[in-house]
Amino acid sequence: MSLTTCSILISQQPARVISVTRSLGRLLNLQPDRAVTIRLGSKAVTLPVRLLNRKGSFLMLPQSVASILRLPVSVKCSVKSDGREVQLGPLIGILTATGPDPKLPFGPRTGFIREILSAAGDRSVCFAFSPRNVNWEEEVVTGYFLVEGGRWVRRTVPLPDVVYNRLPSRTAEKTESMALFKERFVRRQIPLFNWGFFDKSDIYELLIPEKEAFRHVPESHTEPTAEQIRGMLQRHRFVYLKPTAGSLGFGIYRITYNPSSGYYARYRKNGSNILMRFPNFDGLMKFLRGQRLRFSHYVLQQGIRLVEIDDCPIDFRFHMTKNGSNEWVVSGIGAKKAGKGSVTTHIRTGGSLMTPEQVLNRVFGSRGGAVLSSAKAVAVRLAEAIERQNRHPLGELGFDLGIDQSEHVWMFEANAKPGRTIFKHPSLKAQGRASFDNIVEHCLYLSKFVDEEGS
Repeated sequence: MSLTTCSILISQQPARVISVTRSLGRLLNLQPDRAVTIRLGSKAVTLPVRLLNRKGSFLMLPQSVASILRLPVSVKCSVKSDGREVQLGPLIGILTATGPDPKLPFGPRTGFIREILSAAGDRSVCFAFSPRNVNWEEEVVTGYFLVEGGRWVRRTVPLPDVVYNRLPSRTAEKTESMALFKERFVRRQIPLFNWGFFDKSDIYELLIPEKEAFRHVPESHTEPTAEQIRGMLQRHRFVYLKPTAGSLGFGIYRITYNPSSGYYARYRKNGSNILMRFPNFDGLMKFLRGQRLRFSHYVLQQGIRLVEIDDCPIDFRFHMTKNGSNEWVVSGIGAKKAGKGSVTTHIRTGGSLMTPEQVLNRVFGSRGGAVLSSAKAVAVRLAEAIERQNRHPLGELGFDLGIDQSEHVWMFEANAKPGRTIFKHPSLKAQGRASFDNIVEHCLYLSKFVDEEGS
């Protein structure tokens, strides 16, 4: 199997042949006048080959053939061949939601989609689409492409070779229709990774069989009872109540127990951090129930005494991606310092973003580098463990990890579709670009557009 990158040109010549330059023909093991099958995504056509006595590396198709293949425009992309079949692409489809504005077709996510497509560059034919853009009968999809000058254009292409799922709605993804939609790709043996969002309880249950990974998970209980809350407060002195399907820190309560002064609840309301004290446990529970807090939709999690700077706890966002060798790697790490009186370290609640080196070198001194290396190794083990237990392929994860004073690493949350706030830090922009490169490389791996050593 030969693999290279070349320009695919569309000509107006009537002859139904595949024209390739001699140097490219040799590389792809193509023989003149011998028929080969040329494929783009789910579309294919068989034609004879003609070699061109021209310099360069390009493959030319007549307009009639380009129309059958649904090749939208002349492109530069990868091409692989075994001498009998030539495959163009790969077609990488980013599954997301589209909006009405043609200049911002993905609303506030447009910049994110633009960066992925830019990272794909000349290695693939990359586009973004929404579920309603797929025509299953004709096996085509109408998606948005980024063209010269940064413009968005809509083109119809075959079903992709691989799908990277970035649908933004947790509610929509839980519907039966969306599950059936994604299953249609699976039935066609089209890899689709990052199947859906995790609930907080999902990760806890997934990791129970993984003893090495599970020791990094705080004690947690789904649908907690009053007695479980009381018992954990006695054992750990403070706990968190987190919405099972929550994100961005919304709806979180930090509950603290001090034997000499009672119980404290810290939470956020109307943009402010609130602290309430209760002399007894019954008063605390009456308050929580008065907040219309449905324990059936919450997870109770052990509180951990994290490393601190200026009396403010620090946790770490680890952005994990798979690479072109199908291995988990740490793409980026941001250290999040909680704001004064805040229940979480989220930036929107007064938190600040730092680099992990800034934090760990200040807290652990000369051991900072070793602590960071250990945390990276834990993050990789956690990703591998979750993937082993998960029903569907993963290619990206976000971990909220904490480190205590004894250097033990704790995992508080795992996100299947992590945000990218950490990459706004000036020192993390290069890591942000690397994370996109890893995603593209993983798409190439899944679509089998890899060289012989990587296949």
